[in-house]
Amino acid sequence: MSFRVIVLATLMASASSATIAETPSSKDPPAAWASGLASRKGPAAFAGDDPPLLATLAQVHTGEHVPLDDTTPTQARFSALLSDRATGDAHDLDEHLLGLLRQLAAKHPGSRIELVSGYRSWKLNEMLRKKGHHVASHSQHSLGHACDFRIVPPGAERALDPLVVEKEIRDLGWQGGVGVYPTTADWFVHADVGANRRWVN
Repeated sequence: MSFRVIVLATLMASASSATIAETPSSKDPPAAWASGLASRKGPAAFAGDDPPLLATLAQVHTGEHVPLDDTTPTQARFSALLSDRATGDAHDLDEHLLGLLRQLAAKHPGSRIELVSGYRSWKLNEMLRKKGHHVASHSQHSLGHACDFRIVPPGAERALDPLVVEKEIRDLGWQGGVGVYPTTADWFVHADVGANRRWVN
């Protein structure tokens, strides 16, 4: 092989890999774990195209942190983030739940939204019931229709009072169920797309 052919092949390979390296990914951006908040990482050339970061979704059982903005995460990534923690089974979550979290994040920019529970298999649901947890036998979680979460404002050590978050949810016009868990052991809000009802545990 001539020297010219080798040089030409090397240049083409370099140009091809550089093109691949600069192609933006269609997947959700990876997250950094510093200070419990997600940040976008990727080529600086695309930084100006990103919508503003609203908050960080933090999965309390797995430690995953995912940026939340107007387009991230995708509905599929959100459902995967809230898959059943016992079996690993995933189920599509209702899209209104992610929309609600985006609306709440817009009211608390830079916050960390800790995801306590999403999809629960019937197996996990029954296990929790038998252990004395306050879960319904026909839970909205088992249908992919519910999410339990708390909102931790920037710089705060404790999440917002669940009663305050409940009021914000209702002020947004939420017509589904809202459960409030304002105890030391359970400090979170439940939102679902079922019938309009309210409870305090």
